[in-house]
Amino acid sequence: MRASAASPWRRALLAGGVALVLLAVCSVVLPTFLVNNLIRAFLYAAVALTVDLLWGYTGILTFGQSAFFGIGAYAAGLIFTHAGFSLPLATGALVAGIGAAWLVSRAVGWLAFYHGASPLYASVVTLVLPIVLVQGIYSGGEFTGSSSGLSGFDSFDIPLEAWFFIAGAFLICLAVTAWMFVRSDAGRLLVAIRENEARCEYLGIDVSRYKARLMDTCAVIAAFAGFLFACVQMVVAPEYAGFVFGTELVIWVALGGRGSLIGPIAGTMLIDVGSAYLSGNLPYVWTLLVGVAFVVVIVAMPRGLAPVVAIGARRALPRRRRADAEPVVFAVAKAREHGGAEEARPALSIRGVQKHFGSLKVLDGISFDARAGELLSLIGPNGAGKSTLMRCIADGAERSAGSVEIGGTDIRTLAPYDCVALGIGRKFQTATVFESLTVAEALRIARHRVAPPSKWQRSPVLELPQPALDVLRLTGLDRMPGRECRYLSHGQKQALELAMVLALEPRTVLLDEPTAGLTKQERTQIGEIFVALSSRYRMCLLLVEHDLEFVQQISSRIIVLHQGRIVMDGGVDEVVNSELVRSVYAGESHAAAGTQEEGRA
Repeated sequence: MRASAASPWRRALLAGGVALVLLAVCSVVLPTFLVNNLIRAFLYAAVALTVDLLWGYTGILTFGQSAFFGIGAYAAGLIFTHAGFSLPLATGALVAGIGAAWLVSRAVGWLAFYHGASPLYASVVTLVLPIVLVQGIYSGGEFTGSSSGLSGFDSFDIPLEAWFFIAGAFLICLAVTAWMFVRSDAGRLLVAIRENEARCEYLGIDVSRYKARLMDTCAVIAAFAGFLFACVQMVVAPEYAGFVFGTELVIWVALGGRGSLIGPIAGTMLIDVGSAYLSGNLPYVWTLLVGVAFVVVIVAMPRGLAPVVAIGARRALPRRRRADAEPVVFAVAKAREHGGAEEARPALSIRGVQKHFGSLKVLDGISFDARAGELLSLIGPNGAGKSTLMRCIADGAERSAGSVEIGGTDIRTLAPYDCVALGIGRKFQTATVFESLTVAEALRIARHRVAPPSKWQRSPVLELPQPALDVLRLTGLDRMPGRECRYLSHGQKQALELAMVLALEPRTVLLDEPTAGLTKQERTQIGEIFVALSSRYRMCLLLVEHDLEFVQQISSRIIVLHQGRIVMDGGVDEVVNSELVRSVYAGESHAAAGTQEEGRA
């Protein structure tokens, strides 16, 4: 392990070691009532931590972690009640609880995370899950204890202080592991998914699969916490698997500070332990106070209390270089070899592509080939179908008819991340970068498919293909790897997105109005980059652009699209100087002028 990567490990292990020592001391000196309440709070905090990973970091608002907690608890309660207690039976109960939680999580992933699903689906599915599970418990009669639950079964015969250490050590180990993961190169993908799922998919990342795996992991953790809860409390009830508990977990995370790890832990423990002391004397007032605090935090501090405290601490303490802003050195990645057969066949082949919405035809019979080393510009008036064609090329599910081949392979109905694997990269009209990530982190996300990053550490070296490095050096982004993307200028964001696309090592690049909003100097720079990509690196570039002067300077061939059809395909001078192109653009100008006159009238 490199020295720079080892430092966070040392800090995390040191913090974990200190917490374990403090835990051992507290198990002896704290009163029994508080110890018992803290055991429960530790296990609840572990589940809240999984909610934070799903919601705070990845953007999946889930109400279903209580169901997985209940599955683990009921697995222990049912086996210990009906089969008795022994070490083999306890092991079987743990395996059964984790296995059942994993299977249910698989079903949730299938229902909520399919390609193209709205993030709302996950919230709805996880909201229904605990309701269905509780109804199943009610329907179980004496076997599940119905609404009364199960109690009085035998469990491990160990002191309460030992349970305190076990539950606390479980939470500490989980927190340290989660901290290391979310700050690793691979863990930053959680934030990228939260901020821009579409860009992640067009960088070759199967977002649905990644979210389903994360849900599986969090379900297993919650089930393990539920198993421990049943073992120490020797009671299970439907409310531990219910919707109310699932909502409470979300509230605790929101109050503590989502996306911070420590915030949800602190929020859960403070509210749960405080409730144990105050809810008896002030049952309604305590609930009201928690509700008011939740509303105030959501309105005034949407990210919760932890980020506010962290900002205050950074201002009060001496300025230090953050661990997550360690310097990154860019290096040249070894280029992948492409066979001669790939050069011989068209890089992009489109045959009879159609796209229609009901009776409205946006694209009608589009056919053309584009080869390696060719800079093919696609021009036409607004509404001609240029951006729609881009979507049809990069996403197999977009077109209504026809075929698209990338490097000789038909994309059929492949999702964008599978099309990327065939050698295509897409740059959007509006720069899509990850606002909360740094330049280096965004580029590392782009390398995720080509060079999978470490799950537990950060590498001080980021290897990029030469074309991507050329873009960074020409625009000065190579000198600001630690700058967050939100602080970049419009032109820098456009350049960064292009570098991210080139980091995929594509053979065909789709560029949708990449010069929009750029200054004249930036347009000149990006034009030079495009020419180099096609001539020097033998990439096939398909460029959508309105500026005929810019197109004339850099293109090797031009296709004119009008009303969803190709009306001209030829050399640069032939197309630019043709009467057809002039009439098409003149028609657009007249239409725009007519619209303005109507507006004045």
